[in-house]
Amino acid sequence: MVWRNPWFNPSLSHHTPNGFRNTLPVGHQPGDVQRWRKARKAAGLPQPPALGYDDFQRQWWQPAVLNDAAEDGVWWLGHASVLLRLDGRYVLTDPVFSKRASPLPFMGPARKTPPALTVDTLPAIDALVISHNHYDHLDAQTVRRLLKRFPDLTIFVPLGLAQWFRRRGAKQVFELDWWQTVVFQGMTFTAVPAQHWSMRTPWNRNQSLWCGWVMEGQHRRFWFSGDTGYSPELIAIPERLGKIDAAALPAGAYAPRWFMSAHHMDPQSSVALWQQLGKPLAFPIHWGVFELADESLDEPVNELSLALKSNDPGNERFRIIKIGQYLSL
Repeated sequence: MVWRNPWFNPSLSHHTPNGFRNTLPVGHQPGDVQRWRKARKAAGLPQPPALGYDDFQRQWWQPAVLNDAAEDGVWWLGHASVLLRLDGRYVLTDPVFSKRASPLPFMGPARKTPPALTVDTLPAIDALVISHNHYDHLDAQTVRRLLKRFPDLTIFVPLGLAQWFRRRGAKQVFELDWWQTVVFQGMTFTAVPAQHWSMRTPWNRNQSLWCGWVMEGQHRRFWFSGDTGYSPELIAIPERLGKIDAAALPAGAYAPRWFMSAHHMDPQSSVALWQQLGKPLAFPIHWGVFELADESLDEPVNELSLALKSNDPGNERFRIIKIGQYLSL
């Protein structure tokens, strides 16, 4: 039986009768995955960080320390996991605290840096935000632990993921299409476009949507970009929703660029997008935890540092922070 998209709207270019798609062609060809994997294996990639994993962890990881202040701020918890405090409320994005980004506990990408905190040490979470269903962004074990500790947790997901959460006991799930908005506890949550894809099994490719999220409080608008390649569509986000005050921008899992660039921004693209956004306060995510592509763990931050020095030598707004570090907004 052929699966049909129950949300299909023929007036929306990212909808198809059988799922969802990017509005711009990504240019992948049949056999590209095998070509990449063969070259990756032959070259022995990815290589360890230049000074080894232990040194990398000492330089770029610290336990998250939750402060009692009431000002807006974020803790980067590693990869795409961000703890946002906005108007005194806490929002958690794409939490993955497990040892692997995988459906199996014994294989798949393993963590190279530990979680900056645990579910038990989180503050009371007001909302959970999910960008898409890949295992490095949607982790069943972490979600189960969150729902056990916070059984009334409110969850925001793109189209196609609400039922996944309800099967695991979630009571309140908002399922949104791009540009749809929900006001919750005085905060505005808007699902925004991203250039990516979805798949959790070989049988459900692109049957759920992918997105970023803009969360707006009384005084600030924060953009969690999720997982995305560079696209001119991203510039439409502040044009439609208003000035972005702070942003978490992806900068990892980009090598080789011929294969990864359609779905993952590299450091240079992140800097270009940041400049096009008007240079809001920003920090890089999607690096430093899992080896998902061919670059070493330390290459994204090294390339990002060089790109910022070349394009904005006096930069104080695009902040490279450690896993676990707090950044005041």
